[in-house]
Amino acid sequence: MEKVDLNLYKFDGLEHDAVADLSTLSAEDKEQLLMAGVDVDTDDTSGTFLQVDHSNVHCGSPSKDVEVMDIKKALEKYDGLPDYYFNLVDKDKDEFTKSAAENLHGGYFVRTKKGAKIKAPVQSCLFLKAEQSGQNIHNIVVVEEDSELQIITGCAAAHGKFTGAHLGISEIYIKKGGKLTFTMVHNWGENVTVRPRTVGVVEEGGVLLNNYVLLKKVKDVQSYPTIFLNGEGAVARFNSVLVAPEGSHIDTGTRIIMNAPNTRGEIISRTITTGGTIISRGHIQGNFAPARGHLECQGLLLGGGIIHAIPELEATVEGVELSHEAAVGKIAQEEIEYLMAR
Repeated sequence: MEKVDLNLYKFDGLEHDAVADLSTLSAEDKEQLLMAGVDVDTDDTSGTFLQVDHSNVHCGSPSKDVEVMDIKKALEKYDGLPDYYFNLVDKDKDEFTKSAAENLHGGYFVRTKKGAKIKAPVQSCLFLKAEQSGQNIHNIVVVEEDSELQIITGCAAAHGKFTGAHLGISEIYIKKGGKLTFTMVHNWGENVTVRPRTVGVVEEGGVLLNNYVLLKKVKDVQSYPTIFLNGEGAVARFNSVLVAPEGSHIDTGTRIIMNAPNTRGEIISRTITTGGTIISRGHIQGNFAPARGHLECQGLLLGGGIIHAIPELEATVEGVELSHEAAVGKIAQEEIEYLMAR
């Protein structure tokens, strides 16, 4: 993967006016959002957030049980969010986290009320619209005790041969007995560079279900979210479906660290290359027993390309059960047809 030169992108001056009604967006923009799983009809949601380049243009929630705010406003309202802001991600980790820390453009702050069971999803979209846009994002999700939340995040770029860079930090906090279902759909472009940096922590009895879908051509993605299961009975499951056309370089995976008894971690990935490169990583570490983890990667080459599966299992105490399966070229025909139809 080639080094990213951030000087090629515009990290200042790309502001946009607020959009009160998402149905007034252009037909092309609405199509790109829909391809990323975001519907401009917000009637069946618990909240909606839209960031365009350097501006939060739409944000709100009709529900009293979930708070959806622009991260900048949340930092002002809650005195810098000392319990959450840069508590999991090191702002000096690399040039991308430094960029987001030093020149924050936006992102969302989503927090549930304790005990709330929120049925309709919160949807968010991080959108690159201006040519050569460089976007610095910081998202924070807090699922309070015994509450449940679904988030659908769509990441997209303007239609056509668009050039841009998305640098995104996400910090996820799932408290005792909380449950988060988080689905991310990427609909970038063939000249877009993407650098997410995600860390989460799950407390006692908490559950994180994460789904990641990338089916469209992108220049390159480097992503390796890390989740700490710090409470007894905490669970994390990651499912990903990736397609890499010629010219795409995708280096992605997940790390689950099990730090408490009776925790469970699962990482399942399905990958197809039609000429691009996929590096599929997975790391499950068991530091407390009993604990169980399973890692599975299946990939298929269609018309060239490279798939490099890198599974890691690490047990540091007796009594941890870890397993993995990895195969390239052995996906069932019905799975191939399903993936390509999507």
